Amino acid sequence: MGPVSDTSTETPAAPWWRDAVIYQVYPRSFADADGDGLGDLPGITARLPHLAGLGVDAVWLSPVYPSLQKDAGYDVADYRGIEPVFGTLADFEALSARAHELGLRVVMDLVPNHTSADHVWFRQALAAAPGSPERARYVFRDGRGEDGVLPPNSWRSVFGGSAWTRVAEPDGTPGQWYLHLFDSSQPDLDWSNPEVHEEFADVLRFWLDRGVDGFRVDVAHGLIKAEGLPDWDHDQALLNGSTASGERPPMWDQEGVHEIYREWRRVLDSYEGERILVAEAWVTPPERLARYVRGDEMHQAFNFDYLRAPWRAGELKQVVDATLQAHEVVGAPATWVLSNHDVVRHASRLGYPAGDEPASGVGPDDPQPDAELGLRRARAATVFMLALPGGAYVYQGEELGLPEVTTLPAEVRQDPAFARTGGEDRGRDGCRVPIPWEGDAPSYGFGPGAASWLPQPPEWARLSVAAQTGVAGSTLELYRGALALRREHALGRGELEWDAELTGGDVLAFRTRGVLVVLNLSDAPVAPPAGARPLLVSGEVVEGWVPIYPAGG
Repeated sequence: MGPVSDTSTETPAAPWWRDAVIYQVYPRSFADADGDGLGDLPGITARLPHLAGLGVDAVWLSPVYPSLQKDAGYDVADYRGIEPVFGTLADFEALSARAHELGLRVVMDLVPNHTSADHVWFRQALAAAPGSPERARYVFRDGRGEDGVLPPNSWRSVFGGSAWTRVAEPDGTPGQWYLHLFDSSQPDLDWSNPEVHEEFADVLRFWLDRGVDGFRVDVAHGLIKAEGLPDWDHDQALLNGSTASGERPPMWDQEGVHEIYREWRRVLDSYEGERILVAEAWVTPPERLARYVRGDEMHQAFNFDYLRAPWRAGELKQVVDATLQAHEVVGAPATWVLSNHDVVRHASRLGYPAGDEPASGVGPDDPQPDAELGLRRARAATVFMLALPGGAYVYQGEELGLPEVTTLPAEVRQDPAFARTGGEDRGRDGCRVPIPWEGDAPSYGFGPGAASWLPQPPEWARLSVAAQTGVAGSTLELYRGALALRREHALGRGELEWDAELTGGDVLAFRTRGVLVVLNLSDAPVAPPAGARPLLVSGEVVEGWVPIYPAGG
């Protein structure tokens, strides 16, 4: 990345979220204040200066609500409280206050597709009769076949197995079935019920009144199911919005979701301070994803097409172009993301041959990534991403270059996807291992003792925050540098113009706000234009010039 002109970096004021870099905290794996092996809110609060020093704009917390933790908090039992393992509502308010002192906004995770089976509504539904108002909050249906012995339709759970579980009625007889697109402990809500709409509008107000700056919405494309719940016999990949032929599954991306988000947008717009909604919507093509961020709906939507793009210049360029074009139509900023709590960390994912990246977790007996290659590519991909126009997301630990932990034995894995598929799906535990803060401390500084809910590998010591701080060339300092340059040059508010001379073959180059960004996917160095000088590089010097991606990969 280097300057190519003296273009001014001044830019008109714009809403904070249009170019924000938002850092995802996975609470159970970020920092543990009480030593029980699980991260908590006081631990997060103590480590917030790290995020402020990194240069991000906001922190997004994965769920911290009361929960049985069957799916690491994405099974919510009470949307207006805090899970005791994470702390108290007072601890959350202290975290929020400290974040705002440091100039960080706070985004909560909202899980509206399903509740926990421990939610009072579901317990009331089990105690009530078929056809009751209590059951109408969820998707209960009679079974098919003699005596209703078969599930109501052929839908499969994202976590494996049937998406239906049969209940025993209050008198003990086999009864109706309830829908759960995820684990059986996560019954789907019925969003055709006005009571569900009213409940979540009130939940939004509860947290907005406590100063939160927005909500990341889990499974945002899944709330409405097709009328009649028609059979769907295609494989149920992780939240795919359509099949390869373009058919939309009856449980994803239905038109009715958009009116829900218009309702929510009206709630948020009634508050001061530019509160935001962010869609986790696994939707293709980009034109359908952009519909979630029309002017009266959400503010941002995760760009999973970019996350899943293989390490090939032509396909990366195609995704960038398609994303920017689709978002321009609706006047919304694009967002860019490389890792999160559901996918293989990109420092490992990019260590596989292009096109062979693992779709889900990696086990000790699976083909292993090239760690050195993966990190080199990950560093280059990050610098490139942070220069693109729009917003960006950083998943905890990626600023340390953390790889996927591929060596976790079966007995320590806790992801329900691993259990429900008998280990066929390795699950997501490998990207959720607690992060290291000090290499010479118990649990590498994650907590005051050695306890850690997932085992940390020995290499965590040399990848810790302490080990990388102030070290020239470290991944941590690369992130700090990239984020500082992004802010200095207001790159997120720029416009992308491909450099026709440099772009081609295995090289991508674009100009924005007086900066030239070069991503070299080849094994040869790229000569810069006359007069250019490097501002930031992801690799080592090659023949006097530092390309964004170093030679050899």
